[in-house]
Amino acid sequence: MLYISYIITAAAVVWFSILASRYIDMIDRTTKLSGAFLGGVLLSAITSLPELFTSISATVLIDNPSLCIGNILGSNLFNFAMLAVVILCFIKGFSAAHLACSHKKVMILLLAMYVTVALNWQGIVDQNIILGNEASPWFYMSITSLIVVVLYALSVKYLAADNGTDCGEEDEDCPPVTLSVKTIVVRFVLASLGIIIASVILTYITDDIATELNLGSGLAGAIFLGVATSLPEVTSTISLFRMRNFNIAFGNITGSNVFNYFVLAIADLLYISGTTFYFDDSKIVGLTVFGITASFAIYFMLLCRNRWVKALCAVVAIACYIAFLTA
Repeated sequence: MLYISYIITAAAVVWFSILASRYIDMIDRTTKLSGAFLGGVLLSAITSLPELFTSISATVLIDNPSLCIGNILGSNLFNFAMLAVVILCFIKGFSAAHLACSHKKVMILLLAMYVTVALNWQGIVDQNIILGNEASPWFYMSITSLIVVVLYALSVKYLAADNGTDCGEEDEDCPPVTLSVKTIVVRFVLASLGIIIASVILTYITDDIATELNLGSGLAGAIFLGVATSLPEVTSTISLFRMRNFNIAFGNITGSNVFNYFVLAIADLLYISGTTFYFDDSKIVGLTVFGITASFAIYFMLLCRNRWVKALCAVVAIACYIAFLTA
């Protein structure tokens, strides 16, 4: 019954996230906002709502920070692996597409986030800001989280300022928007509420599964919680690739990954009992190492133009996730 509940709840998260993504797609077809901004900021924030609420639940409600960081790093690695799979399936169209320049900048910032977490693991930037009584502080935040927040703000700035050209071919195949702005907003809010409720429930179910199977919190967060909360990004990315809207699709994944780190910083701020950057689980260390490798592969993919080199980079990203699962 526990696993059936997990599947049903995960399916609910996916369904509500797809609905929310469709309403953002309507904005893309009725405004002049760039695809990089819509995918990297708006759509990524929506599809990352599961990570936000599951991570806060894992730290604040059930006091399990390892589950939180496992969820974030696991989601990021899974996102890149699934993006690589989709790119391989659409390698010809993706290689010919003109992606916004801001995607490269965001990938550099994402790599900087990974490096910051790795430095925290090595004890170089593991200092904390504590206000109030050390025994029961009212404000507790890691320096690592502060750096992540700054890097995320820069990524939003670059995406918002990007006026890159989006592919217009897919617009001809899209049905016209017949809903009013008020109707779109109401439906979006309802879908977002569904995501929030299902995500919180999913956190509790995952914690119960980890206990029943005697799994480490990091592994449970990376597999059960990380994969489930990444399904909205994967589903929306596949749909956008099929519409040849590569700009929003790519921005959705990279934007979701940087937003996930921002979520980790928020959870760290709310978790006054300590920090969310726990590396007492070997799986967390593996997620960091493989995450950096996969990020380099995706970044190099943006730099090169050769189709086969792009395909090789995609294979490396997929191999990183497989290596994590088998390590």
